[in-house]
Amino acid sequence: MKISIKNTAGKNQGELEVKFPLIENGIGTQAVHDTVVAYRAAQRSGTACTKTAGEVAGTNKKPWKQKGTGRARAGSFQSPLWVGGGVVFGPKPRDFRKKLSKNTRALALRKALSERLKLGDIIIVDDLKLASHKTKDFVKIINTMDLSGGTTLVVSAGGADDQNLARASRNIAGVTLTTGTDLNTYDVLRPDKLLFTKSAFEQVEARLNKE
Repeated sequence: MKISIKNTAGKNQGELEVKFPLIENGIGTQAVHDTVVAYRAAQRSGTACTKTAGEVAGTNKKPWKQKGTGRARAGSFQSPLWVGGGVVFGPKPRDFRKKLSKNTRALALRKALSERLKLGDIIIVDDLKLASHKTKDFVKIINTMDLSGGTTLVVSAGGADDQNLARASRNIAGVTLTTGTDLNTYDVLRPDKLLFTKSAFEQVEARLNKE
């Protein structure tokens, strides 16, 4: 499969041959589901915490004597039935992360990219360097590329792209920035369009061919 390469003015600059095998039919669907579930689970902080009756501060003294007061029996100020008492089966800090094999993650990413390529949702530009960090300069590129809605920008890792792009794009709603080495399945599926630099797409290809 070949993809057209454009410049920031929207003009064609040649073609790029996709160097990883695309996935057909329903292969990899389950891997995509498992990977997205694992990714979203890993985003949970898992810091919710409540105190049991044994952890609530208080005394072991019985609130009142067992009989003769006309009130219900009570043995502790820390009872879950009392205001300020412990919580029964409340949340405790936990790790929500799910384990996935390296092959499952690679299959999911390849499946997600295959589907977006077939739908024409991936755009490749030769370069995305900006002369300034002003948001309006980046908005011009977005408008030229007709990137309405959510967009993920994928640039090459290792300092090939300057900081102007990061600063110019961070104030635009729906636009996120990542690198070819950090791109994951959720990043591929979430936006309406994906804008790759040529070097970033080659980094992703190298990852998939290696895995």
